Amino acid sequence: MGADPASVAFDALSSAKAQGADVVIIDTAGRLHNKINLMNELSKIKMVMKKVVPDAPHEVLLILDGSTGQNAFEQAKQFTKATEVTALALTKLDGTAKGGVVIGISDQFKIPVKYIGIGEKMDDLQIFNRRAFVDSLFS
Repeated sequence: MGADPASVAFDALSSAKAQGADVVIIDTAGRLHNKINLMNELSKIKMVMKKVVPDAPHEVLLILDGSTGQNAFEQAKQFTKATEVTALALTKLDGTAKGGVVIGISDQFKIPVKYIGIGEKMDDLQIFNRRAFVDSLFS
């Protein structure tokens, strides 16, 4: 608690490498695209990771809330400026949100949608199926 996020990422990656781990997930949750210092930390985290694993990170997921609507465009714009986003995940599709804005975001920023969240359980995170998603927008 209270530690520099980049230092925490560096320590976690160093420890995982020493233990021979195959996967490390670094969750930078709670960042708002309009908080400049938090967004700048993303670049710093990426730089310190490269000190441990030169080609890290291997994947950067931008998690978008399906209920945010058009504000998601600005989030995607700011996050892609701060770090190289490799895929999108769209959450909260179990409510009234349809998440159609993600189609435009994926197209404009050339980022594929990889996952959707339709609940809070582990099995509720699903691999994105574009046909089923589009069908759900019209049903």
